[in-house]
Amino acid sequence: MTDNASRPSKTAAETAVEMTQLVMPQDANNWGTAFGGRILAWIDIAAAVAAGRHAEGPVVTAAMDDVHFIKPIMRGDVVSLQASVNYVGRTSMEVGVRVSGETWGGQTYHALTAYVTFVAIDGPDGDPIPVPGLELVTEDDHRRNAEAKARMEHRRSRRAERRIRLGQRDRS
Repeated sequence: MTDNASRPSKTAAETAVEMTQLVMPQDANNWGTAFGGRILAWIDIAAAVAAGRHAEGPVVTAAMDDVHFIKPIMRGDVVSLQASVNYVGRTSMEVGVRVSGETWGGQTYHALTAYVTFVAIDGPDGDPIPVPGLELVTEDDHRRNAEAKARMEHRRSRRAERRIRLGQRDRS
C-alpha cells in the first residue's frame, strides 16, 4: 500500500468541478421550490467528481455535514455547483460545494454551502487507500483548509461524545 508521500500533491484548482443543472418541473415541489433531496444528490455528484479526481480513483461518501438552505431555489432557475477539495487526511477528503441559483433575468444568489467527506477506496474490495496530499496555493486554499481542519476536529469530538453516550470506547 502506498502513502500520501509517495504520490504527488494536487492543488484544489486541479480537481475543482463546476456543474450546472436546470430545475425542471420534476425537480420541484407544489410550491415551485427545488426538492432538497434533489439538490443534495447534485451536491453529492459534484463533490464525488472532485474527490475522485483528487484520489485518482473511486471514492465513497462517508458523511455530509449539516446542510442549511439560505435561499430557496425555484423551478426554472439555473443551479451552479462549485466543488473543490478543502482538506485531505490519509484516506479521506473534505470537499466544499457552493450552490448558487440564477434566474432567467440574470439575478444570481447563494443558496447554500455543503461539506462532504469522502474516502478513497481500492475499488474491488472497498478498502480505504491513501490519497495524494493537498497543496495549498492561494489565501482561499489556506482559509478553507484551516476551516476544514476545525470542522474535522468538531466531527471527531461529536463522534467521541456519541460513543460515550452509547457506552463505546473512543477509537479515533
